[in-house]
Amino acid sequence: MTIHTEPLKSVSDIERTTLMTFLPGRIAAVFGGRRWRSLAPLAVLIVLCLLIAIANPNFIELRNLVRLANSAAVPLTLAMGLTFIILMGSIDLSVEGTLSVSAMVVVLLAANDANGNDYGWWAVLAAVIAGTAMGLLSGLVQTMLRIPSFMATLGMWFIGLGLSVYMLGGSAIRLNDASIRDLALHRFLGLPVAVWVAFAAFLLAAIIQYHTKLGRHILAIGGDEDVAKLSGVNVTRVRITAFALAGFFFGISGVLAAAQLGQSHAVIGDGRLFAAVTAVVVGGTALTGGEGGVVNTAVGVLIVTVLANGMILLGISPYIQQTVQGLMIIAAVALSLDRVRLRIVK
Repeated sequence: MTIHTEPLKSVSDIERTTLMTFLPGRIAAVFGGRRWRSLAPLAVLIVLCLLIAIANPNFIELRNLVRLANSAAVPLTLAMGLTFIILMGSIDLSVEGTLSVSAMVVVLLAANDANGNDYGWWAVLAAVIAGTAMGLLSGLVQTMLRIPSFMATLGMWFIGLGLSVYMLGGSAIRLNDASIRDLALHRFLGLPVAVWVAFAAFLLAAIIQYHTKLGRHILAIGGDEDVAKLSGVNVTRVRITAFALAGFFFGISGVLAAAQLGQSHAVIGDGRLFAAVTAVVVGGTALTGGEGGVVNTAVGVLIVTVLANGMILLGISPYIQQTVQGLMIIAAVALSLDRVRLRIVK
């Protein structure tokens, strides 16, 4: 029996052509396709800043800009780690659990109001190691047990949350170590030290993505895992390393969150996952993997932070703020997807 493939090919072409007629795929084609999509988040950030500044000039006051930078410190550090996972086409839902464990470790090992420990900056190191270990465990579970990243990291989320509730006894423990609290309270060149730590995390993530073999392999896996395997990439090792790297950034975020709040409690990570995923997606990193990066994510974090700050300045209801954030995610995903390559949507 002879199978005629030409008609099938024609149908595929028709479908792809039809998809391109839809908005915003049509818009992307008119303005230059992929290049337009890559510049769209930066354009959105600039327009957003201009509109808010016109509506409320207090937005560009130095005090408000410092507050905005401080608000972006924890989301930026979290989103750096999450970007590597999404670049592979996977997802890490353990953000809140890992952050909670790291914050719990630093508070319980540093000077606090619940026990006699006072290990100073060793507590910070232990917290970052705890976050990295949880990320490493997520990677091992996902690759060795062949469990989808969605479920593996969902489990780690609840494991981390359970550990925090058990160790903290369901209450808030105050952080009394002055040197660690200085991460949030002390300023260098007019900005809180936490902002400089987040900026250093961004530089580290940028170096890893753009100047190391690991960064190139993560991008290759997100682009096409089978091709990456055929090219000699050890996919299992890269995946485990990427999850451990994400846990490292989540661990730093936990330390910064504890320093900013001056305490730790089991739900310290509440809402952090949504903010991190929103920043990565709004920045233009595709959920399908292989496209975007940490620079996009930095822009996405600024968009989310500026929007939240602007809505507060304009006196918009918190309920409406959530609605706006939801609409922003849908719009960002719609604009960032390459509909020519996307044949099936499930």
